[in-house]
Amino acid sequence: MGFELFIARRYLTARRKQAFISVITFVSILGVTIGVMALVIALSLITGFQEDVQNKILGATAHLMVSDLSGEGLKNYQPLSAEIKKIPEVESVTPVIYNTVLITGPSRNAGALLKGLDFAQEVNSSPWLKNLPAGTLPVGPHREEIALGRELAASLGVSVGDQVNVLIPSGRLTPVGLLPRTKTFKVCGIFYSGLYEFDSSTALISLDLAQRLFDLPSKVSYLQVRIKNIFRAEEVAEEIHNISNPGIYVTTWMELNRSLFSALKLEKTLLFLTITLIVVVAALNIVASLVLMVMEKTRDIGLLMAIGATPGHIRKIFFLQGAIIGIIGTIIGTFLGLTWCWLANTFKLIKVPVDIYQISYVPFHPRPLDLFLIILVTLSITFISTIFPSRKAARIDPVQALKYE
Repeated sequence: MGFELFIARRYLTARRKQAFISVITFVSILGVTIGVMALVIALSLITGFQEDVQNKILGATAHLMVSDLSGEGLKNYQPLSAEIKKIPEVESVTPVIYNTVLITGPSRNAGALLKGLDFAQEVNSSPWLKNLPAGTLPVGPHREEIALGRELAASLGVSVGDQVNVLIPSGRLTPVGLLPRTKTFKVCGIFYSGLYEFDSSTALISLDLAQRLFDLPSKVSYLQVRIKNIFRAEEVAEEIHNISNPGIYVTTWMELNRSLFSALKLEKTLLFLTITLIVVVAALNIVASLVLMVMEKTRDIGLLMAIGATPGHIRKIFFLQGAIIGIIGTIIGTFLGLTWCWLANTFKLIKVPVDIYQISYVPFHPRPLDLFLIILVTLSITFISTIFPSRKAARIDPVQALKYE
């Protein structure tokens, strides 16, 4: 151990005549601790919320949507689907037909998005389809069965085995004009994806039945593509453009949810900058503590310089004092922040309305990169705060310091 570190530790731990300096030192450590703890909790909160919503959105929707610019549906989609599957990053490609309908239950009705899926393919890429809360998935093109989202079924007041009427806007031409068509379905299953918006407004039927229902015998609305790395969606979209016709349009999950994730990213940045002010205030306390200590230890500094200590040694002593305060506060704050995140996740301490936030409780997901950034910024601020006091101590004239000794 160098003598600079030994003296720095002695100055921080030994009893001094001016107890006020000890109080400021304690407040400095407490301030750094609170600031780091708040940063860990806040960034873990934003990250957890973002990841949870992202996973639920991508679990219920596509990573990429391949559709036709004309809006009439994709013709001969099987060859295009086969070509897309050859892209190494692609995990699955499933056809989808959808339309907005009105579903009428025994006593209530609700607008919904009716989607036709090839369940034999879709169930492999959508885990929430494998374990339904009730019933089974629609099977067979000739069985007029429908699966409803849990929240949609609750709003309609129906359960498995009940019948619902589906009002389709694209109707038939009659002598009195164009009338919507009505189809009766048996509710065969209730699904739950975890995304409230999806579960409250989506109904599922088989792809073949949807093609007959919407008069699209050889077309689909779009191809639903899922990939291995969701952050390579734009690269995969470019590859799909290169192998498809000019009339094909590819939409990525980032484009569909750009406003949501941009807002979360901005909120995370602003929250980090705001809470960092707590660390800055603690750093000012470090400055005050070290300046007062320099004034108290003027005689000691003079003695050290008289026996051979250089200004560099003196600067290092007071730098190490500030560094010790910053390191102790950072370690304690990080530990307390991670402990809180673990407790909050384990016991689901913070409940939130699921219909507003899409989740039932607030998750905390600390990222190693965020922790590294918090520690780096905190230590940088505390180290910088030692520059002025250490330079002030190094400029003390030993002759003046020992003049009256």
